[in-house]
Order: sequence, then structure tokens, then C-alpha cells
Amino acid sequence: MKFSFRWYGSSDPIPLEYIRQIPNMTGIVSAIYSVPVGELWPEKDIETLKQEIEANGMRFEVVESVPVHEDIKLGKLTRTKYIENYKENIRRLAKAGVTTICYNFMPVFDWTRTDLNFINKDGSSSLTLDLKKIDSLDPLSGDFSLPGWDESYSKDELSALFTAYQSVTPDELWDNLGYFLNEIIPVAEEVGINMAIHPDDPPYSIFGLPRIITDDAAFQRLFKLNDSPANGVTFCTGSLGARNDNDIYTMLDDYLKQGRVHFMHTRNILLHEDNSFEETAHMSKYGSVDMVKVLAILKRHNYNGYLRPDHGRMIWGENGRPGYGLYDRALGASYLNGIWEALHY
Repeated sequence: MKFSFRWYGSSDPIPLEYIRQIPNMTGIVSAIYSVPVGELWPEKDIETLKQEIEANGMRFEVVESVPVHEDIKLGKLTRTKYIENYKENIRRLAKAGVTTICYNFMPVFDWTRTDLNFINKDGSSSLTLDLKKIDSLDPLSGDFSLPGWDESYSKDELSALFTAYQSVTPDELWDNLGYFLNEIIPVAEEVGINMAIHPDDPPYSIFGLPRIITDDAAFQRLFKLNDSPANGVTFCTGSLGARNDNDIYTMLDDYLKQGRVHFMHTRNILLHEDNSFEETAHMSKYGSVDMVKVLAILKRHNYNGYLRPDHGRMIWGENGRPGYGLYDRALGASYLNGIWEALHY
């Protein structure tokens, strides 16, 4: 298994020379974040990123993510241009040695939380989602802001998107995902790239927007849309674990049998009865995810893909990008490495 660490490029306050000091950390997960969604990634920027990572003794083989333009999700006629650009970005990344692309198909909002600074009993802070709080929010109010949403949208643009999605049923969103996959997967196969869709986070509808990558039935439907092994998943224990009716261990075992798990996000959460949750330390006893069981399933299937510790608390006075500090993710990586080594004893 290949341990990796997400890094946000030159704007990231964590230098690569710190990340390389984490034991057994061999890869960097990153992207070209300066290019607007749907546009071509300059080859020189990809190569510069690759060289910077390799100069620090690590590999650049996983991209997270290549965002999908809203016109593709909505099935607009203009999607053709954006799909062609997406195909070309796949080719350019393969040329640079990338083997796995993580992406998602969530309408409007990416991962969503209601608090970036929840204070835990030990004094650390973490990300949380309170469903009672989110139900009381109006995303179309002028002063609306929420962790995980795209603040590049103006109020009018956001309103237009919500109006557009009101006429899109979940089945139509599935149709648009199927169209997208059947366009890009042949290109991915041709150049040796695995596409790894990330589950919706949280894995249920918010603000009345359709969300479809949420549970086992959704993933089985995804695999039927395009039966290529290149059509796979980013298995996120925190996202999928945020539903009481998701048996993440059976799901992981099944998808590994099918050869569909291309990337692992290992994150622990403390899940409540109403599916609200707090993100916790990676160690199993602090949350609802049994990390030993997760890694034991990976070992049983001889998983040799990529894994990264996903989302960390802010500890030891660190200030940084919420969920993406250095210290707790480094602790998480070391904890997961210890489990992995013990499983191979």
C-alpha cells in the first residue's frame, strides 16, 4: 500500500520538506488549483508541480481533484466543451505519470460542514456537521457562507444554479453521470488512468439538492453505468461512515473484490443517531470507525493502491487550513502505518 498526503501547492502553509519527514510517506496528492473549473490545465504547471514533489523525494501519482463543471452535472448542451477539456486533462496528467484521479459529482457544494472549529474535550478542534443547524440555513441569503461551498459564486450565480437543479431529478443526475463516464472512461483506459469517484460528503441531500453517491445501492448502480475497472471509487471511511445505515466494512470488502477501490481516504468520525457527526482523532476508540478492521480488509485483499490520512484535528496550537493541518494528519499516518505493519507480522 502506498501512503500519501494531500498538499495544496505553493499556497499550502505546510512545506513539502516537512511532509517527507513523516515515516513511510511516499506520495503527494495534489492538483492545479489556480485553473477555473472546466478549463485546461497547462502542461507546464503540471510538470512544475511534479518536479517540486519529486525534488522532495516523493511521487506525484494521484490528483485530487479534477473538478466536474456544473454544466456536465446539469446535462446542458455546453457540457461537450467541458467534457473534451476533461479528457485532455486526463491525457496531460497521464503524460506526467499520474495514475489515479479523484473527483466528485456533488451539485454546487463540495464537502460541507457547519463548524470548522468545534472544541473537543481534549482542547483540540475539528470539523463537525450539525444537521439541526444546517436545516435552519438558507444558502440563498446574501450573507450565506458555509465550509465546503464554492465562494467563487456570486449570489445571482448561486441562485441560478439552485433554480437549474430544481428541475433535475436524481435519475436525471444519474443519466448525466453515466453520459460523462461513457465519454471519459475510454480515454482513461487508453492512457492508464483510474477514475475514483468520491462519495458525497455528507452522503445525503442538503438544501434540496440531489445527491446520488451515498450508499451501497448507489455504488452498485455506478459500476453498472460503466463496467470498466477504470470506473472506480475513492473509498472515504468518514464520508460513507456518516450514515447509520451504511455498513462500510461489507461495502469495502465487496468493492475490493470487484477491483473498484483505487484510493482510500481514512478518516474517523463520531456519528450521532441523526447522522450529525464530529471528526475525531484517527484512533478507532475516539470515533465510530474501526480502523483496524478497515486495514485488515485491505490486507486480506492485498490492496496495493493509495491511501491517505484524511482530515485531521488542529492540535498543539497549530493554525492552518481546516482539516488539513500537519500534526494530526502525521499522527494519523503513523497510527495507520503501525496497524499496517502489525497486520503483516
